[in-house]
Amino acid sequence: MLAKALDIAPARVAGLLAAAEAAARAIPPAFPLDATVAVNPFLGQTGEDLATCAARLARVAGMRVTRRRADYAADLAAGRIAREDLAAALAASASPLKPRDLAALEARLAEEGPAPRALPTVADLAATADGTDWPAVIARSFGLWAAGHFDRGQALWSPAPGRTAFAAWREWATHDLTPEVAGLAGFCAHVAAAPDTPERAILRAADRLGIGEAAAPTAFHRLLTELGGWAQHARWLLWQAELEGGTDGTLTDLLAIRLVWEEALLAHAPAVAADWAATLAAHAAPVAPTADQVLDAILQEASERAYQRRLAAALAGAAPRSGRPALQAVFCIDVRSEVFRRALERLDPGIETKGFAGFFGLAVSHRPHGTDAAQAHLPVLLTPALASTSHAAPAEEHARRIAARTTRAWGRFRQAAVSSFAFVEAAGLAYAGKLVKDALGLSLRCEAEPAPRFEPGLTAAQKAAAAAAVLKAMSMTAGHAPLVLLLGHGARVANNPHESAYHCGACGGQTGAVSARLLARLLNDPETRAGLPAHGIALPEDTVFVAGLHETTTDSVTLFDAPQGAAGLDRARAWLAQAGAMARAERALRLPGATPATVAGRARNWAEIRPEWGLAGCAAFIAAPRGATAGADLGGRAFLHDYDWRADEGFATLELVLTAPVVVASWISLQYYGSTVAPEAFGGGNKLIHNVTGGIGVVEGNGGMLRAGLPWQAVHDGERLAHEPHRLSVLVEAPPAAIADILARHPGVRALFDNGWLHLLVLEQGRIAHRYRPGLAWEAAEEFARAA
Repeated sequence: MLAKALDIAPARVAGLLAAAEAAARAIPPAFPLDATVAVNPFLGQTGEDLATCAARLARVAGMRVTRRRADYAADLAAGRIAREDLAAALAASASPLKPRDLAALEARLAEEGPAPRALPTVADLAATADGTDWPAVIARSFGLWAAGHFDRGQALWSPAPGRTAFAAWREWATHDLTPEVAGLAGFCAHVAAAPDTPERAILRAADRLGIGEAAAPTAFHRLLTELGGWAQHARWLLWQAELEGGTDGTLTDLLAIRLVWEEALLAHAPAVAADWAATLAAHAAPVAPTADQVLDAILQEASERAYQRRLAAALAGAAPRSGRPALQAVFCIDVRSEVFRRALERLDPGIETKGFAGFFGLAVSHRPHGTDAAQAHLPVLLTPALASTSHAAPAEEHARRIAARTTRAWGRFRQAAVSSFAFVEAAGLAYAGKLVKDALGLSLRCEAEPAPRFEPGLTAAQKAAAAAAVLKAMSMTAGHAPLVLLLGHGARVANNPHESAYHCGACGGQTGAVSARLLARLLNDPETRAGLPAHGIALPEDTVFVAGLHETTTDSVTLFDAPQGAAGLDRARAWLAQAGAMARAERALRLPGATPATVAGRARNWAEIRPEWGLAGCAAFIAAPRGATAGADLGGRAFLHDYDWRADEGFATLELVLTAPVVVASWISLQYYGSTVAPEAFGGGNKLIHNVTGGIGVVEGNGGMLRAGLPWQAVHDGERLAHEPHRLSVLVEAPPAAIADILARHPGVRALFDNGWLHLLVLEQGRIAHRYRPGLAWEAAEEFARAA
């Protein structure tokens, strides 16, 4: 139908629409600020290796995917990278473009490769031709429209609510005179005459612009990258829709919008036609890395192997413990927990800590106190299987909702166009006290909600089955302490739009308090206890589970719903306080301008741009019994997941670990990697000039493109990088054959390892024994045996 209506060959129609779909899939999703989740910015490129990805992203975004060679040379000179690391990385590369030997590689370290340059858009070419910065005009005009259209409750008014993005933009753009004032005469009429569907618009524009099927994939990808975080937000809409079994066409709409601009600019500047034809020829060429990009990928591999050597040396000092512990504390696998866990275990030989994903295996959709809006407290790769609520008694719940509505109405009145200025004149001084309280951090409170509960309630059999599944996944089927703490984590901060990014990624950008409280209540339930033996688990009668929240900004722990008279609770609180002080002292060494006494106060300071480092520095994921890592100082750089393969019948838990926590950790690691090596494309920009837009994300200044990813202050301390960009090294203590069997069944996860986005190493008795190679192969990790 489309082919006939537009007089385009059916095969060309199919090829162009397939290219539009491929370009959409090449864009990573960006989650909104209220539940920010780390995302792998290279999600659309995991089917190719780092060097090929470098070639692709250089073409479409003009970005690097590795550090500059001078940085690697400096690491080599300082001994952080050894010559044997370079030699091993060179030998591991299968590219025919790699240096012929180690001497040739070292000679090229002194030469900086050419800076990547994106292929120009028509807007770029037109800007060169007539001197008007058309990309900036598009960013300004498009960003203003997008902020209103995608608004999630921040704006008082939104244009064309309920319309598709393309339809809403056409209505807006036919009245937006910004392009015409800039010199693009007739743009409003051009938009009005555009096809009425995004697919038709894409096909017509491709025809007028001469974009063929070979050029279309990267030409379309190039245009979407220019839309920055707005394209990534649209990709999130698609992600969410597909998670629920549907689909979403917003990203296609945005591509159509950008192509309508290109059409108009080519007609406005016909003199660029020859340059545009040359650009399309470059887009049509296969994506292939250059020798420089291959070299840079080898250097990155060498840097990561150097870290693995240091990690192996640290693991050699691990000290397993035995006997029944007096206290067990289960933390999220988050790297920030490693510091606190190490501090806590140093206090007493009877303390044992464990690591498990912070949603504690309960995939819940939770309705907090005072609202019916549901929050997904689970990894974004999963869908909720359970529902829970913290709603109080009807009278209290009703009062909470009335108060919330009153607050919202008052806020809208203060911001409304007809009242905002008069409000400041009449009531401004009344807010002096609030300003003083905010400045002193006195208004930052952490109030616990009523205890959460499953809704509807679970039967006795369901309780036992759910508890058994969680305990088996946590490798906690025996050896329980009298007191077991289940500690989720979160972060209190003041005046920080990225607050949810400091919360628990395994809880969908929420804190882990709800999940911890639900599990503690479940495991203390007499019906659960009675049913567990049928699942092969018998909890000691004296074992009590207590939920808590580890605040990573202050390293304080709040315990919830503790049973009266629980044995050892006062002693546990004292240990937690001591461990918190030790963790703050360690973290103070990394935070600029901090001392152990001032670390906690940073969370209350509304001018603090670095309340903590979040997950900066993350470099490893270790799935093994705690004995493999206990006593080892891993520097707050490792995700620690307790896993005992000997108790994992059928390797079901191993499969869960490799396909969920490992993937989530890789997203975190690669988000930090991308925000560090390519901050202009994958970073959130400068916190000092951030403005929240639409309740979705931030822009720099007063408009333009949405910025996704981590702010620069999250990875840089003002003088040097605070995050060493490494692809995650995954260490698993399990038989290599079992690991390979799981990867063979999960091609998406296997691609992460086959294409080098993750490293995979096998532990045997706490030592690195095998390295994964592409194609489900293994090699003996002899370099670690030599180091030991």
